Amino acid sequence: MVLGNFLKNQSVFQPVKYLVYAALLINVFLFMAEEMSSSAALNTSVTSVASFFQIFSATIDTGAWLVLLIFFELETYVLSDHLLRTVVGWFIRVTKFLCLAAITVAWWGYIAELSGLMTSQPMSAGLCETLDASWSVLINLDQFEPFSASACGAGEWRVLTDYERVIASPAFLQSAVWLAALDVINASAWILVVIVLEIEVRVLLSRQRTLSLLSESVRRVKIPLYLILFLAAVYWGFEGSFLDFWDAILWLFAFFVIEGNMSTWRDETGQSQDAGT
Repeated sequence: MVLGNFLKNQSVFQPVKYLVYAALLINVFLFMAEEMSSSAALNTSVTSVASFFQIFSATIDTGAWLVLLIFFELETYVLSDHLLRTVVGWFIRVTKFLCLAAITVAWWGYIAELSGLMTSQPMSAGLCETLDASWSVLINLDQFEPFSASACGAGEWRVLTDYERVIASPAFLQSAVWLAALDVINASAWILVVIVLEIEVRVLLSRQRTLSLLSESVRRVKIPLYLILFLAAVYWGFEGSFLDFWDAILWLFAFFVIEGNMSTWRDETGQSQDAGT
């Protein structure tokens, strides 16, 4: 009841919606700053297209998703069905495809990061004495601190063989692996969600009743996907950074808005079809 009243109260809902969209834009720059800091700590730089996507995977992912979200908002709330069947709709579909391509590449970046974290070897006893300030210590996913000889001498350490001069304690490394795996699962779930939404948009624009049955079946797929995304946000809340948790919550709210738009659009389409029969 409270949720329904919130959706119907447009004077409250619309400003909140656009504030969330603005917060997501801010997050793009926050992720960029975080990844630039991580890159500086690792003494790495962009040397190729592949390295650019790997270093700035979260920034690219969030930016592409924001553009995708805006175009879903245009399709499901702002623009008329008639306009979406013109060249405007074609432009939106092409842009969304390019965004999905960028998201897929960023998804590959998450997989590459997970693969790199899973490749390590025990540090030999004498290696600690030879390390210098060019080395970094992994303290969490995408978080590094300068090497400290005093810390290195205590406890067990592993060398990340796919990174340049990085060591980590087994506990911190395992935590980073779990968070990297969560990034892959989260990105995979979101890609499936947007594919399902795209199918629904195409069905509604086609106005074919036979396809409505397909749309109803496909919509059920989103229930476990959104559950996975919610659980990922909860995990980040306990184990990850606040930025990851905050970003996940904002995205869930944003796509809750799109789902509300889709529900209204379906109702309007159904009423239009009934009136035409």
